[in-house]
Amino acid sequence: LSYLQLIVVEEPAGRNGGVTIKQKLDSFGDDAAIVAAMLHTWRVHSRLVPSALGKDEYGRKVAAVIEPLGLDVELTVDPKIETVFEVSVADRTGDRTFYYQRTPQTVATLDRANLDGLENARFLYVDWYDGDHILRPVKAAAKFGVPVFVNIESQFDNRELLKGLGPYATVFQATVDESDTDEKMLEAARMVLDAGVGIALVTGGSSGCLVADGKTMVRVEAPKVEVADGNGAGSCFAAGFIYGRLQEWPLERCARFATAEASLKCSRVGYTPFSVEDGERLAATLAVDSRAW
Repeated sequence: LSYLQLIVVEEPAGRNGGVTIKQKLDSFGDDAAIVAAMLHTWRVHSRLVPSALGKDEYGRKVAAVIEPLGLDVELTVDPKIETVFEVSVADRTGDRTFYYQRTPQTVATLDRANLDGLENARFLYVDWYDGDHILRPVKAAAKFGVPVFVNIESQFDNRELLKGLGPYATVFQATVDESDTDEKMLEAARMVLDAGVGIALVTGGSSGCLVADGKTMVRVEAPKVEVADGNGAGSCFAAGFIYGRLQEWPLERCARFATAEASLKCSRVGYTPFSVEDGERLAATLAVDSRAW
């Protein structure tokens, strides 16, 4: 769990240059926290299992942002660590530049986080960048038969990562650059499925997504939106897909909804997603190519 200062500008500053800040606000990260908050907004009971906060200014700030959300979360304060600190600069192109400061000691507090109730969960979401600290909940979830969703970002060709998490994971979400071709999306999906994971999600920003489960492949084109803030778009896609799976929607409907919600999110600043109804309305209009894998 991190403190994030979100800064919105019209366009990125050039080297040794500067631009006017349009908006700034106290916010939070990382992806797991954003996913939990978005699912909670859609009235899905979501429990956040966070790292500890430091007894410092940024710990107090992130607690002040998180607590009013009404999430099921147990915040702990450890005076021996520093709260993870991030700055993210977003512009109208959808790009974001972020800077972060985290210590191994802070991330390691995940190892003593309370996992009570995990056996009754319907999904566990984790981020690859938390390293070996996600193995305890991932293995526990697999033991209880709880589906595991892993955000692997651009690590789809990291064979060691895929080999280590593949036996436990149900869904891998990978990311390619929006300038990459459909073949790159297919390649990423193949690598994920070859690792033994049941469902591969590959997002490509404004290029949309490719979703495959070894039987069916769904390619969804993203709609055009007026971008305000690209922060949290990937997390919104993950939350949207998980929401659809919890409703037992078919693969294509999940992919449509996730793409719609992630796109809509980019049109507003912050992490408040659009309503399920808004997402479904846009999802129904998206161009989709669905075929056998």
